[in-house]
Amino acid sequence: IKSDKIFSGEVIYKLEGPGVDQEPKNLFEIDDKTGVIRSKRPLDREQYSSFTLKAFALSPSGERLENPTTIEIVVLDQNDNKPVFTQKQFFGSVSEFSVPGTLVMSVLATDADDPMTENAALGFSIVGQDSIPPNAVNKTMFGINNQTGAIYTRDVGLDREVVKEFKLKLRVADMWGDGLHSDAVAIISVSDINNHAPQFRPASYSMKALENSYNIEIGRVSVTDRDDPGTGNWEAKYTISNDPYGNFAIQTDPVTNQGIMTVVKPLDYEVKREHNLILTVENVNPLSSKTPNLPLSSAAVLVTVVNENEAPYFKENPIWIEVPENEEPGKLLKSNIASDPDHSELRFQISKDPEGWLDIDRDTGNIFLRRSLNMKSPHVKNNIYSAVIKVTDVGGVSASATVNIILEETNDFPPQVRPLSSFLCTGDSRATPGLLMTAVDEDRPPHAAPFSFLITDSLSLNWTVNKVNDTHTVLSPTIDLEAGEYAVTVWVTDSGSPSQSALTQVNVTVCHCDSYGDCRSESGAFLVSSVGISFIALIIIIACGALLLGKCHAE
Repeated sequence: IKSDKIFSGEVIYKLEGPGVDQEPKNLFEIDDKTGVIRSKRPLDREQYSSFTLKAFALSPSGERLENPTTIEIVVLDQNDNKPVFTQKQFFGSVSEFSVPGTLVMSVLATDADDPMTENAALGFSIVGQDSIPPNAVNKTMFGINNQTGAIYTRDVGLDREVVKEFKLKLRVADMWGDGLHSDAVAIISVSDINNHAPQFRPASYSMKALENSYNIEIGRVSVTDRDDPGTGNWEAKYTISNDPYGNFAIQTDPVTNQGIMTVVKPLDYEVKREHNLILTVENVNPLSSKTPNLPLSSAAVLVTVVNENEAPYFKENPIWIEVPENEEPGKLLKSNIASDPDHSELRFQISKDPEGWLDIDRDTGNIFLRRSLNMKSPHVKNNIYSAVIKVTDVGGVSASATVNIILEETNDFPPQVRPLSSFLCTGDSRATPGLLMTAVDEDRPPHAAPFSFLITDSLSLNWTVNKVNDTHTVLSPTIDLEAGEYAVTVWVTDSGSPSQSALTQVNVTVCHCDSYGDCRSESGAFLVSSVGISFIALIIIIACGALLLGKCHAE
């Protein structure tokens, strides 16, 4: 640099800025007498591509002679950096049978030199191709765009069943491909398309299934598929036809791709001994449009049902039988009670019969009444008597059933009047006396109360009965009677169907009572008078007694 002030005196030059007195320091220097700027050591454009400095013209005393001048130093690029790929290995994939020109992948590279010069102008190329398995393909299958690094297919014939993978040796060089260079590898996998339908091998199978068993494997079928194992293009999907009741199912083994046959509903040897099934198979993924449209592969499966000794069974369990309590022994109560799926011979026996009321034919299973029934047995609960019977086939397999006998109440006993004898008071000072009577019946409802009382004997015309409630009546004379012994015939009828009746002679002693009204009062007689208890109180006592009696009888 030169200053105009050199013509009027001495000028001293000075330089400041990055590369001089600022980082990076000591790259440049200036001759303070001549103004010549020099570099002190080699520069690296990739580190500092330019420097902006200020130059000063000073007097010997250090005074500025003029304004500082800006000096711009540009470092010119030299091709001292080779391009490098962004990765040592690139990975990509391409579908088999892709047409030429199909984009596979793109690779990238960088160059540290000036991008505005040819020093960083990159060119891509493929310098080697290997296949896995080796030498499976001899022609060049891939090309690369020289400027963009895009790799594409350039020939037909990509078949995954022939070659699984390609390994390409890539090169990038600056100076448009003629300068410095470096290499990388591109690994390209040939991806599978579903161009092979699964095929049964063999096409027919025989299997056996035990009757009454289910959710167990009975056999397997196999298919072949040349597509990539473990993918949806290879995985088989099976279908069963000719199985109207849905007894069978098939699932795919994810490891072997076999079809696993199972029985999902029990089979019956006695109903059907063989099942002829048809299987079809297809892939989980649909076939490629490049595959010929052929019917699905099919296979025939013959399933033979294996017989087993099935247990006999009762046609109803428990067995309910209604029997009148007065049924005669020897009566057939039930027949045709059990069956055997295998149609084998059966043997019957009674395993529980606490009263010994039942008998069973060991060959036919017919149930008979062996002894008379008794409603009062402690083994009869709520009119039900329970027993247990057992049936066994020739193979020793057995079954049991409960027999519930419902005892139907019958009207077996006529009612009986109570009491059979008693006392009544008579006298001018007393009203007409009456005797409280009831009836007892060994039967249970509805064959007992309510009772009907009648006076039917012509010799008892001087007596009458008046109803108190369903179980009690009052026997009283219709005229004043002399003291003495009287025999009154009373007709009593229960409410059974058919009803039972009985004639009963009631002995009544009519006597004079003392001032206290005592005439064997414990006999059960009562006296309607102002001295005795009132009639209303008497009715209350009778009603309470009837309720207690009815409760005890029901229990």
